[in-house]
Amino acid sequence: MQINPYYAELPANYLFRDIELRVNAYLAHHPNERLLRMGVGDVTRPLPRVIVDAMHTAAEELAHADTFRGYCPENGYQWLQQRIIDSFYCPRGICFEPDEVFISDGAGSDLGNLSELFDQKNTVAILDPTYPAYVDANIMAGREIVFIPCMKENAFVPELPKQPVDIIYLCFPNNPTGVVLTHDQLRLWVEYAREHKSIIIFDAAYEAFVSEPGIPHSIYEIEGAKEVAIEVHSFSKSAGFTAVRCGYTVVPYETGLQAMWMRRQCTKYNGTAYIAQRAAEATLTPEGQKGIADNLNYYRETAAVIMDGLKHMGYEVYGGTNAPYIFCVAPHGWDSWTFFDHLLQQCQVVCTPGVGFGRCGEGFVRFSAFSKREDCIAALVRMKEMIK
Repeated sequence: MQINPYYAELPANYLFRDIELRVNAYLAHHPNERLLRMGVGDVTRPLPRVIVDAMHTAAEELAHADTFRGYCPENGYQWLQQRIIDSFYCPRGICFEPDEVFISDGAGSDLGNLSELFDQKNTVAILDPTYPAYVDANIMAGREIVFIPCMKENAFVPELPKQPVDIIYLCFPNNPTGVVLTHDQLRLWVEYAREHKSIIIFDAAYEAFVSEPGIPHSIYEIEGAKEVAIEVHSFSKSAGFTAVRCGYTVVPYETGLQAMWMRRQCTKYNGTAYIAQRAAEATLTPEGQKGIADNLNYYRETAAVIMDGLKHMGYEVYGGTNAPYIFCVAPHGWDSWTFFDHLLQQCQVVCTPGVGFGRCGEGFVRFSAFSKREDCIAALVRMKEMIK
């Protein structure tokens, strides 16, 4: 028996596991301290009632023989696929067939699993800093990775690769920097992919936070993107589904990959839970959209509170306007983990070290607006007192 040798190239711990270990070590010596967590991007607002009611109804259906359902279709129920197309894509002038929309248990799984469609010899371009799962999935597959530096000197906007690459991972609004691309900036990536016959895996998990005009919600708003892009969406952040688990991935026929992904899903995925799909459907109703909008506005306002508070204390910050994340420069020339430890030890505030997202994240930390508003305000007060 031989194991996959590429796993040995992964860091010993996933980023958030490292954070957990440090936090637990602190609590072991300070069990009575109240920590204010502003790190992990997990939601805190309750689900709108219409979504919960939809889950109750779906669960009740499973208790009766005439409405009971077994395995779900591997690519999702057509009524949810069509609802997504009609509510999200059609208003933007984008058309798809239901079979191009694959319902999943969230963006994270598909972002890793999509790499199975591609040969090991492909070269992968990944932004730095970035969501660690993109990197880990391709390290596990043994692929060459080209990192594209995103630094404050270029406002964290990535430049096109200086060499031909086969697969490109893009996430906008970006995690962790909170930066967005305009239509013109995103168009350059689509043109690059078409010229070099590359494929873009576009992570649109945070598109619902876009509030300014001129910022695309979907890569398919760019002409020609259907030929070169797979788009991955999540209900986790837009609708608060981190515990419900539902998302979707769009694989256009034009990419030549739709049949491959269908074949992969039929072999390895038994479908997203019926209850979760009914919940997702409810998010796309007028009542569901109103409830989601209220929660999104809460998070946007929290992001503004964090941004204003940090700026008032003299910190240099990025993001936070069209995204739930604020990327903050560590003071005094500190590295990311030094600032993390300082906030934990002195303020009992938990953030996310930027270096955990890549080498170019060194010297930054990420704050999340998904935290409870009162905790964010209390954390800012503690940080202000620390400066005094």
